[in-house]
Amino acid sequence: MKSCPSCIYLSMRRNHKGLKIILIAVVIISGVFGCIEFSASFLRIAEGLLMEPYMPGICRMYEGSRRVTGEDLWVKGLFMQYPALLYFWENGEERVTESDYARLLFHEGSDEDRKGVSEEALEYGEDAMHLSESMQSAFLKENEGYLSGRQEETAESEAQEERSFVPVAEKTYHYRWEELSDYEDLIKAFYAVDSTTVAGEQLLQAETLLERDMRIQGSAEEPQILIYHTHSKEAFADSVAGDDNSGILGAGDYLADLLRERYGYNVIHHKGCYDEVRDYAYSNALPALEALLGEYPSIEVVIDLHRDEMPADRRLVMDLQGRPTAQFMFFNGLCRTKKGEIDQMENPYLMDNLALSFQMQAACNEYYPGIARRIYLKAYRYNMHLCPKTLLIELGAQNNTEEEIHNACEPLAHVLDLVFRGQEPESGTQEGD
Repeated sequence: MKSCPSCIYLSMRRNHKGLKIILIAVVIISGVFGCIEFSASFLRIAEGLLMEPYMPGICRMYEGSRRVTGEDLWVKGLFMQYPALLYFWENGEERVTESDYARLLFHEGSDEDRKGVSEEALEYGEDAMHLSESMQSAFLKENEGYLSGRQEETAESEAQEERSFVPVAEKTYHYRWEELSDYEDLIKAFYAVDSTTVAGEQLLQAETLLERDMRIQGSAEEPQILIYHTHSKEAFADSVAGDDNSGILGAGDYLADLLRERYGYNVIHHKGCYDEVRDYAYSNALPALEALLGEYPSIEVVIDLHRDEMPADRRLVMDLQGRPTAQFMFFNGLCRTKKGEIDQMENPYLMDNLALSFQMQAACNEYYPGIARRIYLKAYRYNMHLCPKTLLIELGAQNNTEEEIHNACEPLAHVLDLVFRGQEPESGTQEGD
């Protein structure tokens, strides 16, 4: 049956009216999201002007977790001021849940070097009270030299190669711990907190972290220190593929030799490979670690030695005693996401782990300012639950040279000795003194 012209006309008007309504709705919605994006930008500017000077701790805690980019721009814009809703959106049941242990292990092992903060947040800026202006200049000079690709064969560089490391006898900086009794001040001075987790004042108090006794108690007649590598395949710029004397394994050998020969410790360097499938490296390494600690109950210290992953335009290097030296970073897993504690990843030694990295960081900053980047705190466990004195160390990165890495092992070994002998921290309460 044919429609009459008036019916067709009315139908077209209704459709046209509906189309107009849809177009108006689209314009309104676009305007709302445009305002949200503008508001987010405005809030970021305001945050930089207000939060950084007056609430630096909070600013550091959430740095990196409040970026609005990519296809989820409008969702993040809506949820930006509601962190719980934003985290639920980003970490819903489809990604990872505390009830699914296998998926937790996968998430944990998918690289500790995927950071939820900007790389700049890990560096001590020019305003850091223990980092001199000359040290900043040294950082810039080393990095500019690398990025420009210049390799000048001068008498000065030849002289640098001949210089040997001399352990620093006197501190170049002394912390006033009473000035870091406030949680926000402590965060600003020592930590970078990944966007996947939260720290909290109950975990991080300078006095509590300083008073824990991190001295090695046993004698060197039996093994005291275990060095191993969850990611044994990690290499450096000039590493030789397949050569156990280079890459992170070679760095472990050199650090172990320094601790044995220069400082007198009994060290086991375990070279097991657990990252054939990198995403499960931590779960693959766990049985071997448990077996080693069972075989050698005298072991008091466990060091998981890694190297970091950096963007191509950044390099972790500084001038130390006239030698190009890689920077390193201490890393802790907090066993909790922003949702709360992860029941399947308990760590009875969490406070000991945090105390050891804190005491190491403090000593590094006082004896070798700039050698250690800020302590990085992330959500998961990283096999740090087997021993109270456990360190996960990111030694340099993929674009450092073997020379720079070995040069970094020397101040690292010195600081380890300072803490393990109880010489540092000075303010720590040492039982039995």
